[in-house]
Amino acid sequence: MFELTMAGGGSIAPAGVAKERAEEYKGRVTPYVVVACLVAAVGGSLFGYDIGISGGVTSMDGFLKKFFPEVYRSKQHAHENNYCKYNNQGLAAFTSSLYLAGLVSSLFASPVTRRFGRRGSIICGGVSFMIGAALDASAANLPMLILGRIMLGFGIGFGNQAVPLYLSEMAPTHLRGGLNMMFQLATTLGIFTANMINYGTQKLHPWGWRLSLGLAAAPAVLMTVGGVLLPETPNSLIERGREEKGRRVLEKIRGTGDVHAELQDMIDASELAKSIEHPFRNILERRNRAQLVMAILMPAFQILTGINSILFYAPVLFQTMGFKGNASLYSSALTGAVLASSTFISIAAVDRVGRRVLLITGGIQMVVCQVVVAVILGVKFGGEEALSKTYSIVVVAVICLFVAAFGWSWGPLGWTVPSEIFPLETRSAGQSITVAVNLLFTFAIGQAFLSLLCAFKYGIFLFFAGWIVVMTVFVYFLLPETKGVPIEEMIFLWKKHWFWKTIVN
Repeated sequence: MFELTMAGGGSIAPAGVAKERAEEYKGRVTPYVVVACLVAAVGGSLFGYDIGISGGVTSMDGFLKKFFPEVYRSKQHAHENNYCKYNNQGLAAFTSSLYLAGLVSSLFASPVTRRFGRRGSIICGGVSFMIGAALDASAANLPMLILGRIMLGFGIGFGNQAVPLYLSEMAPTHLRGGLNMMFQLATTLGIFTANMINYGTQKLHPWGWRLSLGLAAAPAVLMTVGGVLLPETPNSLIERGREEKGRRVLEKIRGTGDVHAELQDMIDASELAKSIEHPFRNILERRNRAQLVMAILMPAFQILTGINSILFYAPVLFQTMGFKGNASLYSSALTGAVLASSTFISIAAVDRVGRRVLLITGGIQMVVCQVVVAVILGVKFGGEEALSKTYSIVVVAVICLFVAAFGWSWGPLGWTVPSEIFPLETRSAGQSITVAVNLLFTFAIGQAFLSLLCAFKYGIFLFFAGWIVVMTVFVYFLLPETKGVPIEEMIFLWKKHWFWKTIVN
């Protein structure tokens, strides 16, 4: 392990910057950094668009007839158990294959992001996503359709790995949370846009699904062009030995020439980063244990809220509850709108009230909503009978409350917290782990949800509610507040925490 020799003859493991300089940071929020963050965050819309588009497409008759005729036939049978109409592993694979591909590509994205910069991975992600959208829109058979999904997955793996890092490194410390959430905001707007497109294209029978899938190329073009035009982050430039250019970019995005303190933190972190040849091996060391735990559990918990099940299969879920085709797509569009609007609450509050308050209160609200939906379905929803109109409206309303709570808590913060806690030498590796875990759990839930819905019935909501209780307790006891802590000085946070200091010290 790399060590620094001390004057007294002992040695210590390096931990990033040598001292805290946060109070010396200068600068302001410049239009330059806001525009850069907005353009970069478009990468989140790729992720969101696919989440929103998948559920709508899989409920379209034209799509089912062509690729999954057995599901289409099951859907037409009135006597079929409502919870099991869509229980088909091939249909689930259409949704989940993208996330398995994204998992693999996110690990390859780490060395690209570190050696060639954040912009390099953003461009790779955009190009891959464009190819995937073209393949899916023109798919003549199931293998071609799945290949397109895999290319989309590669794009998401690179984009989700690089964009949150880019945002965290470009944003000034006191607004890092809000600007970082541009990624989640773009994700939610992508979901809402996809739902509205599905609502329109489902009327274009039988080829409307092709338009829905093909329009995924639009945000991919924006992401690719943005990657070409955006400046590289100062952190990445300095890490790759371009210190003078890094200083110029830092002065430009902070709007001042007095950037010595922040620049020195970046240089200190860069010196250590250059000494680390194997970031993935280094991240396993004891001094990085707290960050590693967060990189694994935060994205895992984000998916175990059950949100992706609702967003992936919202039209399917609402049709299961007895809504007709147009009504189910309209209801899913409503949840998408709620998710997008609730993200603004988080953007406004995250750098004022902090991460912990939002995560804990959001968790409590989500648990209550999941339990209420489970009770209504358990008492009023039979295996072959649809919900009454009154209870259907109540279920949609409660699901919207659940989505709103996710939108201002675990949705954005599941990405924000992991992206801001790693020292420079393990930052790209840590973000790759975060993305890989997120996509692994997204794949698992996406592949298993239709079967779990058939097996657990209304109990599926209680299953997710149990996990939300666990993650809320975890945040209360083990997640320190990162609000206002400079990204290069995050290491001091763990050394002061009541539990983590016994490990990292």
